[in-house]
Amino acid sequence: MRDFIHHDRPERAFREARPFREPDAPARIALYSHDTLGFGHWRRNLLLAAALRRLDPAPEVLLIAGMREAGAFDLPDGVDTVTLPAYGKDASGAYRARSLGLALPELAALRATTIRAALESYDPDILIVDNVPRGAQGELDPALAALRARGRARIVLGLRDVIDSAEVVRGQWLRARNFPALRRWFDEVWIYGDPNFYDLVSEYGFGPEFAARARFMGYLDQRERLPDLRVPGEAPYVLCAVGGGRDGARLCSAFAEARLPAGHRGILIAGSQMPAPDRAALRARIAARDDMEMLDFVSEPLRLVAGAARMVAMGGYNTVTEVLSFGVPALILPRTRPRREQILRAERLAAAGLVGMIEPDDLTADRLSDWLHGPPPRVDRARDLLDMAGLGAVRARVADLLSPARKRACA
Repeated sequence: MRDFIHHDRPERAFREARPFREPDAPARIALYSHDTLGFGHWRRNLLLAAALRRLDPAPEVLLIAGMREAGAFDLPDGVDTVTLPAYGKDASGAYRARSLGLALPELAALRATTIRAALESYDPDILIVDNVPRGAQGELDPALAALRARGRARIVLGLRDVIDSAEVVRGQWLRARNFPALRRWFDEVWIYGDPNFYDLVSEYGFGPEFAARARFMGYLDQRERLPDLRVPGEAPYVLCAVGGGRDGARLCSAFAEARLPAGHRGILIAGSQMPAPDRAALRARIAARDDMEMLDFVSEPLRLVAGAARMVAMGGYNTVTEVLSFGVPALILPRTRPRREQILRAERLAAAGLVGMIEPDDLTADRLSDWLHGPPPRVDRARDLLDMAGLGAVRARVADLLSPARKRACA
């Protein structure tokens, strides 16, 4: 992967600009997500931010997000966000500017400058980087180098349970020079999964330095957020959700033609990134039904997930943890390109009987209808088979890192 970020000794300027901090000021945590396709990285960081605010004393949290939709989400008290101009991805997975008419090097430089300025002023005690050690296009390099030179922040890489097939991930990490970055800048790696389900450390063979930093935290149980949400209490419904929606039109089309169980209605969330022609075609199909409605975008779909009788969705990390958390019977139609992450996860969950699965090439409205009218998967067994205590583990580890001894050492 080519990097477009160039920097000249950021450490000195960053060190000289170190802001004053009152001794009794709240701890500061920053979370970064690069955000290109869908909302998964952003929503995971938002979930972590809400969980960390439950610590006593509560830290302040700054989210650095790579998509403009971040401004549409409700943020907990004590949490704010810096929104970067967005990347997009084409069908092959290559980066491009999503909206601005900037060349990729220009956009990368703009984002890198913004990230560094934000972290320079915020001066976090902990930085949690989601999924991409050096950031998209190496955009985190200047900020990571400066944070390490300053010496206050603990820097953590957060990874979902499955990234991609092992050979693909190893090649990508080598090309992206992630291993030197990990050695130079990162203190720990948190894996939001269960090694008994998918052992990322052994599957990918990243070596002893990675293994020494790695901690399996468990899956991120969403139930603790439920008291803050209003779960619909209307007639039973089947929910179909496809994340951002850019590649979800085929699943949505099948759902729009499916036969729903008697007495149920259908709710389809198309996603704000679905191409306009696909959205218009779906709207026309659903308008002809009196038992289904379509929503373009829902900033907080969790309440709809929690109240669903069944769910049809793609197999991203957040969607899967939501259905497992709330015990919602789900049919997963996993994405297979450009990554195999979703199908690897879905195959193992289906083999354990926790979800249903149809591969994308086999999807039809009839197959989907058959599943809706058939016996549900045994998602109620999820807590017996999987470690779902990830949010508590993250809080406990953050509390350790923010201990008074650590804060004195970094002051």
